[in-house]
Amino acid sequence: MVVPELRPWRAAKPHVVRLADAVRPRLARVAAATKPQVARLTRAGKPQVALPKTWQYTAGAATAGLALAAGVVTAAGPWDSSGQRTAERDRAVALGRAGGTDHGSAPGAPGRPRPAPSAGPVLTGLGGVSTVKSAPDGKALAGALDPLLKDPALGSRPAASVIDVTTGRRLYGSASGTGLTPASTTKVATAVAALSALGTDHRLTTRAALEPDTREVVLVGGGDPTLTAREKAQGSASLRTLAAGTAAALADQGVREVTLSYDTTLWAGDENHPIGVDGNLARVTPLMADEGRTNDSTSGPAERVPDPAADAARRFGDFLKSHGIKTTAPGPSKATTRAKTLATVSSPPLSALVERMLTNSDNDIAEALARQTAIATGDRADFAGAGKAIGAQLRALGLPVKGAAFKDGSGLNRADRLTPDLLTALLAKAADPAHPELRPALTGLPVAGFTGTLSSRYTDGASGVVRAKTGTLSGVHTLAGTLVDQDGRLLAFAFMANGTDRILPTTTQKALDRIATTLAACGCR
Repeated sequence: MVVPELRPWRAAKPHVVRLADAVRPRLARVAAATKPQVARLTRAGKPQVALPKTWQYTAGAATAGLALAAGVVTAAGPWDSSGQRTAERDRAVALGRAGGTDHGSAPGAPGRPRPAPSAGPVLTGLGGVSTVKSAPDGKALAGALDPLLKDPALGSRPAASVIDVTTGRRLYGSASGTGLTPASTTKVATAVAALSALGTDHRLTTRAALEPDTREVVLVGGGDPTLTAREKAQGSASLRTLAAGTAAALADQGVREVTLSYDTTLWAGDENHPIGVDGNLARVTPLMADEGRTNDSTSGPAERVPDPAADAARRFGDFLKSHGIKTTAPGPSKATTRAKTLATVSSPPLSALVERMLTNSDNDIAEALARQTAIATGDRADFAGAGKAIGAQLRALGLPVKGAAFKDGSGLNRADRLTPDLLTALLAKAADPAHPELRPALTGLPVAGFTGTLSSRYTDGASGVVRAKTGTLSGVHTLAGTLVDQDGRLLAFAFMANGTDRILPTTTQKALDRIATTLAACGCR
């Protein structure tokens, strides 16, 4: 069975094909480069510290690890039933690899795709039962990882945790209960909390409503950060479609001229993040188009419009005019309970939003999902309420929140605190077969050497094997995710480094990547 690919991901295919020739030599070097490099790293030192006490999460992960039904994977986004991202299969095709898996097509059936060529290490994915009976040995892991954690590039107080996902048992820890600034790995917590509170199928709806007797049309923000005004919506809710539906409904009532307003009262509190005006985040408002970006970008830093809600309403008015509806200049208002809905558009399901947030480290989506979590749990939809709601959801899931503090949903706030123990527990909980609704918190993780914020990392090892969320602020570097070790055991890890202000960021990132690469290649039994 091939899981249908979401349209935003399908758009990446031509880009993947164009890059294929450029990455061919790098992929060819991966296998040869990894073994000798890891061998040198693991010989660098022997265990110097006592094995930390093991413990188990109450996640119920002591069953079959990630043996989830294909239907669960289907709901989680652009992945096939083996846990392989379809975009990675496309890259394998572009590279001209032979062999592969049928993924459900009937032999000789007309119009069916040919078997997809293998994509090398990318096939070591998230699904299936561990192929070995035992997890890595803690003392052996300490011997491999302790020397790497002493790298000066990680600052004076790095912290780490490694757990066996199948059993939930911690295999390695170094200051693993210490709360540190997590940067964007905070988004893993936001993802789990939002999915737990709202469910994978939840959608965010933007609507236009007509106030009776006043001919006032109110554009009501529903908190959808992916609403777009672009001609090609690519699967997102379209402001153009909303305007067309609104104009048609008005025309049916004989209305050709309206007063235009917009409603942002779904959320409360300050719209400005504590970091101030910053290209990494628009003003936090429940109404915006294209994240308030002033260029054609869809991710990463960009200049934002000063007032995203007013800008979205202005664009909406322009679209109404193109359909023959005359409007006033828009102003802020609040739709009354008497207002009649004219048209609505809804976001992709929450599973897709979570995946996009994690893959691209999208701060706007993160803050939106944090506030939606607050609304779902009855908390005030501001920074404080969102943080309270996230913490409460994680606590209800039985996760170790001691030492954690949530000041926003994105991790841009330096006052956020997470522990390596919590990060690995979040990943284990998302892998728990008892909680399939949390699966997108894993499938959305960037894939080393392939997608999102890890697309340009791991050029010398573990490409396609490590799947992890990165976190980067000035002096802060974190990495948390999953990998399959050389014996087929699925592990979750979290490595955190604070106080690296005087160290070149790429140097710290490479140090973190070396640790993950060593973990992936270390049988340590």
